[in-house]
Amino acid sequence: MTTHDIIRGFSKLTEEEKRNFIASLCNDPVQAEDRLERFLMEDENERSQFLELSENTISSFHTPYGIAPNVVVNGKVYHVPLAIEESSVVAAASHSARFWAERGGFTVTLVTTVKLGHVYFRWFGDPTYIRDRWHQLKLFLLERLKKLTSNMERRGGGILSLELQDETAVIDHLYKLELKVETINSMGANFVNTCLEDMAEALDLFFTNENDPQEKKLQVAMAILSNYIPECTVTVEASCEIEHFKLIAGRLPVEIFADKMRLAYQIAHHDPYRAVTHNKGIMNGVDAVLMATGNDYRAAEAAAHAYASRDGQYRGLSTCTVNNNVLTLGLTIPLALGTVGGITNLHPLARLSLEILGNPTAKELMGIVASVGLASNFAAIRSLITTGIQKGHMRLHLSNILNMLNVDNGQREEAESYFINRKVSFNAVKHFLHEKSH
Repeated sequence: MTTHDIIRGFSKLTEEEKRNFIASLCNDPVQAEDRLERFLMEDENERSQFLELSENTISSFHTPYGIAPNVVVNGKVYHVPLAIEESSVVAAASHSARFWAERGGFTVTLVTTVKLGHVYFRWFGDPTYIRDRWHQLKLFLLERLKKLTSNMERRGGGILSLELQDETAVIDHLYKLELKVETINSMGANFVNTCLEDMAEALDLFFTNENDPQEKKLQVAMAILSNYIPECTVTVEASCEIEHFKLIAGRLPVEIFADKMRLAYQIAHHDPYRAVTHNKGIMNGVDAVLMATGNDYRAAEAAAHAYASRDGQYRGLSTCTVNNNVLTLGLTIPLALGTVGGITNLHPLARLSLEILGNPTAKELMGIVASVGLASNFAAIRSLITTGIQKGHMRLHLSNILNMLNVDNGQREEAESYFINRKVSFNAVKHFLHEKSH
């Protein structure tokens, strides 16, 4: 069998049979199967639980799990777990966090936690009819939802609002119900979708029971939460007098450093080509914390980039101002996070990450995540306006190359010394090591 052959019933195979089949596609099947086995947990209970987290699981893909220490948020010190393979992100976030920790840290200035979901449907009857019946329909839907929302309400959450929105100007006959929900410490995706699907069923039921000519003039299209959450955001800030930048401004006078810093953020606001990379620097830190805590980083990425385009142009998510010799950084970012339920309860390291953070509420975690994102962003901009981004990257790139070449400590020290001010490439490092050994 080749990689182009179709296999049927793969999901019905045992774990071992799946692994054996996939290993057979590799150059050395025995070595491949051994490698897949070695990356699984040894504890049988944890291994079984882990394998059930996803479908067709045959192994686990390890990502380095590190710590960015000294992230101060609202006066509290956090040592934040990061799951990411890019070592420069951890190093930069850690250095930046330490700098700001000694100057008051990050302050959360605003948190909103409203999640959204929609039921889309087409109405082929008289448009005035559905508007006239809306009040009655709304009461009917909310009453139906009570059986689903009682537990969430006891925890302080529940339905915030339900509105009918006319979308017929965009698509013929299209309407949507918009549900706003507070889910407290749960990310809430399952809760919101359950409510929406119940509403879709109830919507169809409401009109099917109507004994009038309007029956069957409704067609439900779909019911789904939205990952665009402009009312579920966190805003963090950090500020200090520009004199403090003497330690990290390199050869630049602090006034020039502050001016270039502000300019970099202005460019990211106006130029989408720069804004995308600017925001990637923010999400480097954000995603790493979300991965470590078992939160949905894909949803966060989608929400952040949609939010960056909310006025019709893609812009940088963070800001920088300088007033009266005080530089202030700010970041507002949408984050729908959970500290209970889902993978946060099932993945051993996700649970441990939350313990390390002191078992924060969802709002507290939003502040921590945004602060790490802003710290990563600041570190990247600082590099860009001083030494350039490649200096730190190349140092870490050299380390990766030396690891690949399996050098000893003596060779490593010689290479690190030699390449301090030289271009790093795999061939250059290999040539240097070859010359040194002859």
